[in-house]
Amino acid sequence: MKERESLGSRLGFILLSAGCAIGIGNVWRFPYMVGENGGGLFVLVYVLFLLILGVPVMTMEYAIGRSSRVSLLSAYKKLEPPNTKWHIFGYFAIAGNYLLLMFYSVVSGWILRYFVLSFAGAFEGQGPDNIELIYKEMMSSPWVMTLFMVITMAITMFVTSMGLEAGVEKITKVMMIVLIIIMIILGIRSLLLPNASEGVKFYLMPNAENVRKVGLGNVLYGALNQSFFTLSLGIGSMEIFGSYIKKERSLVGEALLVAGLDTFVAIVAGLITIPACFAYGVAPDKGPSLIFLTLPNIFASMKGGRIIGSLFFLFMYFAALSTMIGVFENDVSFSIDLFGHERKKAVAIAGIVITLGSIPCVLGFNVWSAFQPLKAGNTIMDLEDFMVSNMLLPIGAFVCCLFCTCKYGWGFDNYIEEVNSGVGIKMTRALKWYFKIVLPAILAFLAIYGLWSYFA
Repeated sequence: MKERESLGSRLGFILLSAGCAIGIGNVWRFPYMVGENGGGLFVLVYVLFLLILGVPVMTMEYAIGRSSRVSLLSAYKKLEPPNTKWHIFGYFAIAGNYLLLMFYSVVSGWILRYFVLSFAGAFEGQGPDNIELIYKEMMSSPWVMTLFMVITMAITMFVTSMGLEAGVEKITKVMMIVLIIIMIILGIRSLLLPNASEGVKFYLMPNAENVRKVGLGNVLYGALNQSFFTLSLGIGSMEIFGSYIKKERSLVGEALLVAGLDTFVAIVAGLITIPACFAYGVAPDKGPSLIFLTLPNIFASMKGGRIIGSLFFLFMYFAALSTMIGVFENDVSFSIDLFGHERKKAVAIAGIVITLGSIPCVLGFNVWSAFQPLKAGNTIMDLEDFMVSNMLLPIGAFVCCLFCTCKYGWGFDNYIEEVNSGVGIKMTRALKWYFKIVLPAILAFLAIYGLWSYFA
């Protein structure tokens, strides 16, 4: 059997894991949620939930990966007791990793398109109507969207085909370091804008009126939801990186570092976007409208906006591309572990499947826009996102948690032994009751309430 590839450094493992977790949602979802859910109170509750929910589940994925040294489906098969069927969810996890990239590649393509437009000066001197027209023209053109999706997939495939250490680790390390540098530059620039202090106050100061308006229960659920989904747990996205590391360090400290870096990026992203919105008197709307309509208007009227805008969309693209590469490595590893394919063949197969599978998402915004699944106004991307975010991720995390704590699964003793192997922070056995009872209950609540609230 061919020897398992390994990451070359601890820094590579941390940045690769963080790169997979850090994505588009950190940039446009987290700042909006903070501002609309009580500011600083939301951040505090979010960090608390991250520590008591996100980090424990992340250590479970890491532990399964490091103990088995294979991707998720093969890991369940290897670690599950005889005559049990835990591995069945592994097939859904494979589907989830493929489905995630079938819409993530499209959104990443939008960002690449906007980087090119900003770099070329397309937004300079343009008014709001023209900037909105640029966005509508992109969304109505399946050829433009497909072109930039294919470019993104080609970059992802090229990096992954170079190998784990020489390609995936090396390129992601550079991207993440550049991403952090660009963020710091943009954050400082945004904080120096006129009236930026009002944006910071809106963003980070606890606001009792906002909490009352939204409802304390909604604030708590929003923070719980964000703390879980920000780390992309449940379909093996973190498990794969655990399979590439040695037992030199315990896994609690590594999970804390990755979660901390993910949180840093999310908070600084808000310090870039929200003060800029306040400085130019525009509402910090959520979702694509903030990134593709509001901010280009700001860059168009800002001194040096062409450079700042280009840096912003480059930072956004690196955030998206790091997730693309991390999740795609999972798809490649599935093929290598299950079928014994060489890396380049595994890359080609996964890349072709995902590229072709991304076409319906593209067409859902134009040619097939009349097809509105789930509820009125939905697109094909909404359906794919729903299946991954509202079903596979929370259900997968619930299965992972039971597998690591239940005596009919891998079991708490095996989990705790693996997670504490090596130097560093240790997980205490005194938390066994929490891991076996409270944590699964929280994950079950997330899965059930998430499905109910989507349609309600």
